[in-house]
Amino acid sequence: MAEYRAPVKDALFALRHVGELEKLASTERYAHADLETVESVLEEHGRFMQEVFAPANAIGDREGLEWSPEGVKVPKAFTEAYQKFVEAGWQGLNAHTEYGGAGFPEAVFSLGAEFMCAANNALTMAPGLTTAAIELLQEWGTEEQKEVYLRKLVTGEWTGTMNLTEPQAGSDVGLSTTRAVPQDDGTYRITGTKIFISFGEHDMAENIIHFVLARLPDAPPGTKGISLFLVPKFLVEEDGSIGQRNDVRCVSIEHKMGIHGSPTCVMSFGDEGGAVGYLVGEENRGMRAMFTMMNSARIAVGIQGVGLGDAAYQKALAYAHERRQGTEIGGDSKGPAPIIVHPDVRRMLLSMRSSVEATRALVVYNSAAIDLSRALEGDEAEFWREIAELLTPVTKAWCTDVGMEVTSTAIQVFGGMGYIEESGVAQHFRDARIAPIYEGTNGIQAMDLVGRKLPMRMGGVVNDHLQRMRDLDAELEKAGEDLASIRSNLAEAVAALTSATEWIMTNGLADPKEALAGATPYLRMFGTVTGGWLLARQALAARAELDAGSDDADYLRAKVATARFYCEQVLPTAAGLVPSVTAGASVLYEVDGESLASV
Repeated sequence: MAEYRAPVKDALFALRHVGELEKLASTERYAHADLETVESVLEEHGRFMQEVFAPANAIGDREGLEWSPEGVKVPKAFTEAYQKFVEAGWQGLNAHTEYGGAGFPEAVFSLGAEFMCAANNALTMAPGLTTAAIELLQEWGTEEQKEVYLRKLVTGEWTGTMNLTEPQAGSDVGLSTTRAVPQDDGTYRITGTKIFISFGEHDMAENIIHFVLARLPDAPPGTKGISLFLVPKFLVEEDGSIGQRNDVRCVSIEHKMGIHGSPTCVMSFGDEGGAVGYLVGEENRGMRAMFTMMNSARIAVGIQGVGLGDAAYQKALAYAHERRQGTEIGGDSKGPAPIIVHPDVRRMLLSMRSSVEATRALVVYNSAAIDLSRALEGDEAEFWREIAELLTPVTKAWCTDVGMEVTSTAIQVFGGMGYIEESGVAQHFRDARIAPIYEGTNGIQAMDLVGRKLPMRMGGVVNDHLQRMRDLDAELEKAGEDLASIRSNLAEAVAALTSATEWIMTNGLADPKEALAGATPYLRMFGTVTGGWLLARQALAARAELDAGSDDADYLRAKVATARFYCEQVLPTAAGLVPSVTAGASVLYEVDGESLASV
């Protein structure tokens, strides 16, 4: 089985050419994130994930979890790897320096997170959610909450969770019934049940900090009546030491298709009278605060698609070099040839490689937009904030859909052996399948894109994005024949996306169902075209470095060829989605629910 290798070189290339690293390093906030420093950080982070997280991946999948009324035991290999992670200080890579973090940009952190997901996605769920908890407290916590809880989360000594979903509510958190009753001492008593809580209980850290959505006794209905509370597993004494166990328990764990080493918990709050909770933000405005955590988690889930896709690609590539079957068409040898010489295998490998590079570029660009919205001021900050808002649902949904497809293609490259668990690629596929579902299903992300993001600034934000993609045409024209197919295919794809966008905005205004019926194929178009644009930018950069006499010619030529493959064979599928986007909703309702049954 091929061992995972963190793609540091390609990560740095994406950072330099779409991740705005030079611009980030020129700001006061990220002045320490120069190329040399970032390269050292990513190389060490990648080495750590290869050597510490990756060896525990198959063990966690095979051993799974042990639940009892006292708690959940994770595989010993996970506990050992996590303790090394804490000792190495990796949890605080992007956290604020004033609370013990390293303060690196999200664009840099996103690549480190990719290495983590690729090496061991199940174990990464714990620090991934802790990162979201850190971001929430940084923005919404009181100074006392930051001193008591944030510092321990930043070190990774304590982990964080997100408690939204309830059995009767699903993704509609406005239906939540978990209650929070105010107490005379300023605390609240929390009672209710939450489901699908990743790492809601485990034995890797001494405390778990739950962020829980709950409703006050006099709260208005729906999401306007939701408040957010910090509920620790163990209460914390005034001197910062661990106190008594809070009234919160994991009553069961789910038996899942994948991420077997990650406990997905049913959490019960208040079985003995009420769990002690502390308000975060304002009463009845919990969703506003929780969205900080949710948006962080959505990008993190998009990163899972990239990481698992790359891990599967690496295994498929190694297998294609090793596996001998069939003779090479047009070759001299009469014996079995490595399957990598066969055209269809090459097609699959290039499809996987180009898809991984396109999704990686989108994550880096989206993350850099978040960084620049924080590091700059005025109109410049607003410019990047709009980009980040527009792209977040696309990053979550498109990257996870593509990641799932790439892991499936890896199984196809292996053939029958890919269906056998020992190959390792079956685990990547199983682990990837949850990503389009949690943190808001991809259908919900598509609804968010067409319902909330396209109308921003009366359509000005998306139109500006489309124009930026058109503006690359002049540079591609100057590049000449070498990038001509990239230019022509990108132009056609952007034109198709523009047409679909205009249809969505016009018809959705008259009847939202019309837009929502085509939302999912529209998001697919949006991601596919934006990914092509980002690969075209990287192809231009690679071509320029080749022309300048770079001594890394093989890598750069492969970058150009990969972008060409994507633009010639993947981008044309965007135009093919226009009929699905513009079909409207009527046909969806021509058959009633009962008549859909064919028996």
